[in-house]
Amino acid sequence: MPSRSETLASILTARLGERLRPLPAIAGDVAVEVAADQLLNVCRELRDDPELRFEQLIDLSGVDYLEFGKEEWSTYGSTSTGFSRGVNRERSVVDEPRSGRFAVSYQLLSVTHNWRLRLRAFAIDGEPPLIDSVVDIWACANWYEREAFDLYGLMFQGHPDLRRILTDYGFIGHPFRKDFPLIGNVEVKYDTAKGRVVYQPVSIEPRTLVPRVIREDNRYDQALHDVPVGAQVESGSRG
Repeated sequence: MPSRSETLASILTARLGERLRPLPAIAGDVAVEVAADQLLNVCRELRDDPELRFEQLIDLSGVDYLEFGKEEWSTYGSTSTGFSRGVNRERSVVDEPRSGRFAVSYQLLSVTHNWRLRLRAFAIDGEPPLIDSVVDIWACANWYEREAFDLYGLMFQGHPDLRRILTDYGFIGHPFRKDFPLIGNVEVKYDTAKGRVVYQPVSIEPRTLVPRVIREDNRYDQALHDVPVGAQVESGSRG
């Protein structure tokens, strides 16, 4: 007897055919990809087809695949010599065909059939990257799409009120992009002389984050290791 996920996958194949491409998923889940030009038609069928009935959009998020699948560290464990920051990101460890850099992931729920589905669609490359809005299909996508626009710079065509929702009005850039600087672009402070909040170039100096493998605590203090055990106990008893 087929499982629920296998049943859903077979219905998707029968109803939507070649418009969907299966994606890797954990056991019990179903994930598919749709082309950007088919997104709205497929989403309407997912919602309205009586055998599918995905009435609810649980979540929508942007995805930035810049440097995705590129290995950074040569090992997964610590070494006696530590790590070098001179890494080589050209070694690819994930080989998955992708049609662009930015994508949108939709988490769908069918209350009628108790099914869940992950749908992915890649935005059309450009600046900004473009993809159709699904607000007319699932009204709750309004704020989700504003969030993805704010954090990733995705432009949702047909959105009724596409503007920032999390960052400030004067914020520059999109902070969830993989190439966004860790220190940001501007900083905000209150200027006592002007009596108002002002924006200025960020004053934080960037630093390289290097994993530390030498810990500065007593377990690694050789001087303590050379003290006789009895002396350690006696010293501790006086404290």
